[in-house]
Amino acid sequence: MEQNLTDRSFWKSFWESRKGLIFFIKPNYVFGNILAKLIAEKNVKNAIELGGFPGYYATYLKKYEHLDTTLFDYYIHQDLINQLLEKNGLKPGDINIIEADLFNYKPEKLYDMVLSFGLIEHFNDTKAIIETHLQFLKPGGILFITLPNFKSVNGWVQRNFDKENYDKHNINSMDLQLLTDSCKQLGLKEVEAYYHGRFTVWLENKSERTGLTKALVKAIWVAGKVFTKVIPMESKALSPYIVVKAVR
Repeated sequence: MEQNLTDRSFWKSFWESRKGLIFFIKPNYVFGNILAKLIAEKNVKNAIELGGFPGYYATYLKKYEHLDTTLFDYYIHQDLINQLLEKNGLKPGDINIIEADLFNYKPEKLYDMVLSFGLIEHFNDTKAIIETHLQFLKPGGILFITLPNFKSVNGWVQRNFDKENYDKHNINSMDLQLLTDSCKQLGLKEVEAYYHGRFTVWLENKSERTGLTKALVKAIWVAGKVFTKVIPMESKALSPYIVVKAVR
């Protein structure tokens, strides 16, 4: 499948330039409550996180849900993974690691849950990239995908203050109907796609931005937080994420 929005050199540069990669993952980590409910309902025992380096969710699921977890990515920096594990009270080898090209890899096993966080929006063919997830998924298994919602205030921030990063995303993929239809066309059941999160905005490598840019983004963040505190809601305009859930 054609991928023309990012390549391995992009991800190597992206991760090597990031600051604050290693941190303690709290029990209330983003999407954690949704994942805990799914794991309990579906009796999930193992999971694979696709495109998830440095493995925040693989670590989270091992630490708090006690799953047999695997991290799969095209780019792996083992030392960073080990640092993350150590920071979270785990040790090297506590999560399984696969470094490979998603489109040339033949899975050796199937999983109860297949997850990706911020992966599918880097590909032009949304249905095709979702389909690649299914090669890892058991019949009856859970597909869990999240992606940023750049058809929102946060998207406006990205487009105006970090156009290079914005252009690495397929904005058309951030559509609930497209995501729902793609899953159903692939034969998935119990499909749900919805906006998640009240409000936030962010910039990659914020510390490198100008003082004016940081001040403007902070003002937008404060205004949005105040608004959603008065009128709590999740919506296309304000929510920072999209969640997709389905059963094979």
